[in-house]
Amino acid sequence: MRSQRRYVAAQELIFAEGDPPTTAFLVESGRIEISTVQHGRVQVLGELGPGELLGEMAVLDNSLRSTSARALSDCVLLPIDRDQFSERLEAADPVVRALLMSQLARYRSALAMLTRGGEIAPGLAAPVPHVDPGLDKIRLESELRLALERGDLDVLLQPLQDMSDGTIAGYESLIRWRHPERGQVSPAEFIRLAEETSLILPIGDYVLDRVCAMLERLRERRVGALPFIALNVSARQLADACLVPRWIARLAAHSLPPDRLRIEITESLMFDTPRIAQLLDACHAAGMTVALDDFGTGYANLGVLADLDFDCIKLDRSLVHRLSSSRGLALVRAIVAMARGLRCQVVAEGVETATQYALLRDLGCRYAQGWLVGHPLPIHEVVAD
Repeated sequence: MRSQRRYVAAQELIFAEGDPPTTAFLVESGRIEISTVQHGRVQVLGELGPGELLGEMAVLDNSLRSTSARALSDCVLLPIDRDQFSERLEAADPVVRALLMSQLARYRSALAMLTRGGEIAPGLAAPVPHVDPGLDKIRLESELRLALERGDLDVLLQPLQDMSDGTIAGYESLIRWRHPERGQVSPAEFIRLAEETSLILPIGDYVLDRVCAMLERLRERRVGALPFIALNVSARQLADACLVPRWIARLAAHSLPPDRLRIEITESLMFDTPRIAQLLDACHAAGMTVALDDFGTGYANLGVLADLDFDCIKLDRSLVHRLSSSRGLALVRAIVAMARGLRCQVVAEGVETATQYALLRDLGCRYAQGWLVGHPLPIHEVVAD
């Protein structure tokens, strides 16, 4: 923001219709009249006073001034550079940016009608020449809500193998969305979108219901011990005080033992240590186990592991893929040893080759998950194996 204020005398023209948008102003004192010329006559559109912005519309969309501004009294204005607006606009949420630009287009269209002598129609909007990323995000969110209501989101199961005997100890539940027009939407994209809104809460319940139904199907198969299914938890869900009681109630409604539901918390949530500690205590009291997911991505410090009693640590796939180097191998060996010292089971994610599998097993890693073990599958294919 420019430090030098602009002092304007009463009746002085601040800018005229058709001028280039060099800057906007914050009105610190005084009154300003905004006007336009219609059929050769001046049409007053309104007045601005202290605390209001002046001339920002033209600066935002880099258009010539569509109105004139004249001081009605002595004024003090604080100039605001275009770069300041641009920097903040670029950093804004794309949805907020899209809404702002939509309002600006509507303002421009209404003003154009006024200067042509027409009436301003409510809700009038200028045509948008391209698909704005923010508007596309709004559309995707609406379609995600509809998919949730219709039950069009798929929940797949990816197996975790016990490397000590080759049996399938459990599964991780993974949500997928096949859009009718876009095809497969990346989970990272729509889960991030859901987490930006309250939509992640009903999605969490949706997955929980599917997981309970899947555990029932696995129990009906009656082949060995009932495996567990892991359920991923987001930051917004952690803020829900009724989260664990709701899990317990859903499991009880299906007559399922609580220890068959494993909760997975991504390492990126470790900054909220007190809330994670409360969740761990509640889960353990109910008989559920909790895993620290994506370990090694750089969010958690080792001191946090001393304070949080996780039952399992899941090595991030990036660490597994580094096993081919001596430094990567040494790092994984140290992490496995640390986990065992903390009495945590270790799951290696992203296991894709027999060499990786053998190295992890020899290092003392208990479980493997990845394409070598099995791809994510719908429940009917899992029980058909």
